Amino acid sequence: MRALLQRISTAQVTVDGAVIGQSGPGLLILVCAMPGDTTDTAETLATKVSKLRLFKDEGGKMNLSILQTGGGALVVSQFTLAADTSRGNRPGFSGAAGPGEAEALYLHFTQSLRKLGVPCETGKFGADMAVSLTNDGPVTVWLDTEG
Repeated sequence: MRALLQRISTAQVTVDGAVIGQSGPGLLILVCAMPGDTTDTAETLATKVSKLRLFKDEGGKMNLSILQTGGGALVVSQFTLAADTSRGNRPGFSGAAGPGEAEALYLHFTQSLRKLGVPCETGKFGADMAVSLTNDGPVTVWLDTEG
């Protein structure tokens, strides 16, 4: 699985003009399931995200996890994280898991984060979403469970 984490003050996702998910302060997590990913992969990624020290301590150092700060997460499915731009000018997305498998893994990742103690809201899988955020830092981190 791939994830792009952005430390946020606030974030929200809208579908057809209605806010369906929001969070802040905490993380906006764009997540993509890849072929071969399993529920174990989703759980491993959730554990990594929950423990990653991206938040400032009292000394101003990035030394605290989302669990330690009590922050929340807005988790949004993002198949374009699997983009292959190695040939031509049009990205290919065959590196993303198929829709049924991807949705199940996206939901499992979110549920795993919740079980670890991170409050989560979500976007709507497969929908045309508008995501807005106030990036804090800015801090943006790329995670890939492969390699």
